Amino acid sequence: MAIIFNNEQDRSELQQRIAAELREKQTSKNLVDDDLAAPEYDIETGTYLKNTKKTTSLAWAWAIIGIGIIGTIIAIMVVI
Repeated sequence: MAIIFNNEQDRSELQQRIAAELREKQTSKNLVDDDLAAPEYDIETGTYLKNTKKTTSLAWAWAIIGIGIIGTIIAIMVVI
């Protein structure tokens, strides 16, 4: 069974209002070139480093532990 649509039917008044509102929202939210610009960082003041932490001296140990865990998982998968 098929439904035949009549092409003569236009959109209802509600559909037209909704489409107009959506078009208005879309045009109001269009980005300007300045909105797409990347933030600028001032190296002199160091504000871009605010709320960051230095890597600890034990980072190499964590890297070795991670590699060991991955190696163990791979070894278990090969044996099984």
